[in-house]
Amino acid sequence: MSGTTPTEQSSGSALTRLFGWIDGSLLSLCLASLVVVVAGGLVQVSFGAFSMTIAEAWRAVFDPAVIFDPQVWQVFLLGGELPELGRQTLIVWNIRLPRVFVAIIVGANLAISGAIFQAVTRNELASPFILGVSSGAGLLILLTLVVFSGLAAYLPLLAALGGMFAFVLVYLIAWKNGTSPVRLVLAGVIVGTVFQSLQTGLFFFVDDIGVVQSAIAWTTGSLTGTDWEQVRMALPWSIIAVALALGSSRQLNVLLLGEQTARSLGMSIEKVRFALSGVAVLAAAASIAVAGIVGFVGLVVPHLVRNVVGSDYKRLVVGCLFAGPALMVAADVGARLALNPIQLPVGVVTGLVGGPYFLYLMRKQQNIGEV
Repeated sequence: MSGTTPTEQSSGSALTRLFGWIDGSLLSLCLASLVVVVAGGLVQVSFGAFSMTIAEAWRAVFDPAVIFDPQVWQVFLLGGELPELGRQTLIVWNIRLPRVFVAIIVGANLAISGAIFQAVTRNELASPFILGVSSGAGLLILLTLVVFSGLAAYLPLLAALGGMFAFVLVYLIAWKNGTSPVRLVLAGVIVGTVFQSLQTGLFFFVDDIGVVQSAIAWTTGSLTGTDWEQVRMALPWSIIAVALALGSSRQLNVLLLGEQTARSLGMSIEKVRFALSGVAVLAAAASIAVAGIVGFVGLVVPHLVRNVVGSDYKRLVVGCLFAGPALMVAADVGARLALNPIQLPVGVVTGLVGGPYFLYLMRKQQNIGEV
């Protein structure tokens, strides 16, 4: 005689359907990533021009005057004037922690964007940077900063439009009775190179040296000087992109099976492909709008996560949601402390990590680029 009632069995099967895809490897990856983020956050809030001990920094992080005050959170998330806070608390919460939060948002967005592009193109080497999306978004944002500064409030939307235009252009160049992984990568390199040249050309039309310096820092990817304004700018778009990515895991898995199998399952491939590309562009654009062009995160993170949790996109997207922030926070710590007191752009660090890893992938794969 069974020891469980039908109701208990039904409840157990429902839980299995909801959480059965979570396994030990995914949990280990998420926990390890959280450790890296917390450790990196500890470093970021403990070092700066204003000296304080680690204990003082963490007391400021957990200051009840911030944690339990809805008015303070309203100011952080919606804007406004902060109430009176202690000096150390104000420095940690208004200057140092926003940089960590922006790194978390940027890392998650770029990792998820890269994972989607790799499924859409069935190309392990695809990423917003390689496919020219970053350069397209970057060109339109730089044009806005240099020429149309009054449109700065619409940077995420403008970045999405520039990124989508670049991706469509890559597809048109690569299309020849269909596309292939190699043609998509080569087309992405071509479009990215042209758009980067146009970005460089824009500098000749700027007379203000300060604008030039900030634009150069922006095109290399930097988290220096980020605050709650950048968090507020990127967070809503990021939540939408992450939710859509999580909800699209089944379609992403089907795309990996190949076009013939996807069609036999009733999928309208081109519509799904471009809809998912729009999600990936939105995620990348939200990051580019607040941190500039940070290369290789969208390439490296999905590949590392895939090696740990497998190719099931329900697990892969969740893994990227944790591993992406871990890489960005760690890279930003390196950018901040490597040549202290000089702060490197975080894009330099991710490039130094991602470039050799990209070469490793190319050398490793016999069928270059195929997932």
